[in-house]
Amino acid sequence: MIHISHGPVGCGYWSWSGRRNYYVGKTGIDTFGTMHFTSDFQERDIVFGGDKKLAKIIHEIEELFPLNRGISVQSECPIGLIGDDIEAVAKKTSKEIGKPVIPLRCEGFRGVSQSLGHHIANDAIRDWVFPHFDKAKKENKLDFEPGPYDVALIGDYNIGGDAWASRMLLEEMGLRVVAQWSGDGTINELIQGPAAKLILIHCYRSMNYICRSLEEAYGLPWMEFNFFGPTKIAASLREIAAKFDDKIKANAEKVIAKYQPIMDEVVKKYRPRLEGNSVMLYVGGLRPRHVVPAFEDLGIKVIGTGYEFAHNDDYKRTTHYIDNATIIYDDVTAYEFEEFVKAKKPDLVASGIKEKYVFQKMGLPFRQMHSWDYSDSECGWERWVG
Repeated sequence: MIHISHGPVGCGYWSWSGRRNYYVGKTGIDTFGTMHFTSDFQERDIVFGGDKKLAKIIHEIEELFPLNRGISVQSECPIGLIGDDIEAVAKKTSKEIGKPVIPLRCEGFRGVSQSLGHHIANDAIRDWVFPHFDKAKKENKLDFEPGPYDVALIGDYNIGGDAWASRMLLEEMGLRVVAQWSGDGTINELIQGPAAKLILIHCYRSMNYICRSLEEAYGLPWMEFNFFGPTKIAASLREIAAKFDDKIKANAEKVIAKYQPIMDEVVKKYRPRLEGNSVMLYVGGLRPRHVVPAFEDLGIKVIGTGYEFAHNDDYKRTTHYIDNATIIYDDVTAYEFEEFVKAKKPDLVASGIKEKYVFQKMGLPFRQMHSWDYSDSECGWERWVG
């Protein structure tokens, strides 16, 4: 797909240029993940509106990049202020180019802590993408024959190759990943994802809404999994396998047996050096809880953790991962987080790019958790070893 950042150029630059969402294909030919498409709003567009400009851009994109399979229009803050009718433009241009055009009213990602934007995006998939699945199923035009071991991997953005690492493990145990949402994914995978037998969600916060929609509309079961660190990888593989037959359960045990000796050697090498050290976390998405066992596998104690845009259910899930009296903070300011760190004196801080240089200048070891400090993925056994 091609995604249009409908608004000023700086809005899209921040969203598209800060992550390492890996993908396959030829950029600008049949894949467009790192390309920044923007309507480049100017003052005149604020005054007169950008609907006509948006329609023109969509037709230009169709002419310049004919191998695109669909377009999304992601409205930035000025669009919400002036009220452009992106839904009407999407309906009209979709008929004209013969491809899905999906409008997303996610200005500023909305909500007190930006989380509402995730909900809106999920609802847009439900309302604008799933009807294509319903039509294809009714006309018996799905691109693959559904099988008993089909799963859809949801809420993984393939940062540093996370989705690839997870997919390799799932396929090694005999499952077939028919959709990745949305890291290295396609519009066709979004459309045909409901044909899977089980939804596996990586980032609960960003895509639990669509999982609930799939459950309500198609009776499709879903579950959260955790592929960070050897303890949770093994536990998650067994939990996933329990949803299938004895063949998959046996395969899961074979995969665990294959990698466990390698993990034991890593722990044996590094745990004596790291035992007794402490870390404080502050990230978005799932990492403030999912990486806790991975640190504990190496003997590092998590003494503080928190989210940038969590809900109550995230914190309830977090309590299963941490010890009593662990400090938990919600959407802290830079000053507040710095004061927490000064008070608790951790040996390591693991957070995002905004915090990285503050703590490095304080002389504290730091791990950038939003994009893995520009290294490979941290998901899966092999990546964890690396």
